[in-house]
Amino acid sequence: MGLVLETKNINKHFHKPKDFHVLKDISFGVQEGEFVSIMGKSGCGKSTLLYILSTMDTDYTGELYLGDELITGKPQQELSRIRNMHIGFVFQFHYLLSEFSVLENVMLPAKKLAEKSHAEIKHDALEKLKMLHIEHLAEQRASRISGGEKQRVAIARALINNPAILMGDEPTGNLDSHNSENVFTIFKRLTEEQGLSLLVVTHDEDFAKRTNRIIQMEDGRIIS
Repeated sequence: MGLVLETKNINKHFHKPKDFHVLKDISFGVQEGEFVSIMGKSGCGKSTLLYILSTMDTDYTGELYLGDELITGKPQQELSRIRNMHIGFVFQFHYLLSEFSVLENVMLPAKKLAEKSHAEIKHDALEKLKMLHIEHLAEQRASRISGGEKQRVAIARALINNPAILMGDEPTGNLDSHNSENVFTIFKRLTEEQGLSLLVVTHDEDFAKRTNRIIQMEDGRIIS
């Protein structure tokens, strides 16, 4: 079991309106196949941390590793490619393109990566939809399906390039308890059956308690 993701002494400051030290010496790792949740009050730095881990925010000090590779300091173009290949994302809002079909939405990140033929991408996308039991929605317009279904489509889309790690920012924050439970079950299955690593920021204590490990944050630090 190797580390999929590791941070060493990550610090982040916001400089406006005045200097604010938002992340303080953040060091931790996520193992292959581990399901980790990050908890803490609003404003403790959870989402800021996720933006750094996802390679979208590069304005920090310290080191970020994906696998054994140091990601810190790489040029934007390369980061974009790394992100596309190795990191899947599920947000609180699904961000689906409503005029596209479910299938087209799931195919998008793979088309962007452009490493496979259209036919292969379509086949992969259908496989992901099958895995999440929503293949019957493939041709539906994304605007026509329910909230719980949309979140499952967003998960399928996050998985299309077979990432090493799936990151979630409040992925159940907008869902009722039934659909939250569905999402949890899907995540659990992904770690157990596919060996996928998950790192999820959540306010939902019941959700967090059932993950392998909770990283508790307070005032920009990891406290446990």
